[in-house]
Amino acid sequence: MCPADRVVANAGADLCALEELCTPAAREFRIGAGAWPLRIVVVRVVDVVHGYVNRCPHAGHPLNLRPDDFLTPDGALLMCRSHGALFEPRTGACVGGPCPGTNLERVPLEVVAGRVRVAPAP
Repeated sequence: MCPADRVVANAGADLCALEELCTPAAREFRIGAGAWPLRIVVVRVVDVVHGYVNRCPHAGHPLNLRPDDFLTPDGALLMCRSHGALFEPRTGACVGGPCPGTNLERVPLEVVAGRVRVAPAP
């Protein structure tokens, strides 16, 4: 497992075609094999994609309870289904619930030739 302060993902890992993510949309992807792959959530806002480690900063468990169930009913925010924490999709900032002042951990993404992939870390 990666240290809590640093995400290590394979740069260039291909996730999906941009067109597979309608807007707004959020999907989970797993990078790596074995019992502890890196679970990330990819959220599309208009034509920009953002990636975050699928781990709530409040309790440390995945945001979703059902596959790809990340967005509020209006599609405006990411939501932790366990405790109701709300996160801004463009920044990962907690904007409501039990984790004010925290952020989801960003995973750098890029779109190359219409494909969403993990970008090299800055």
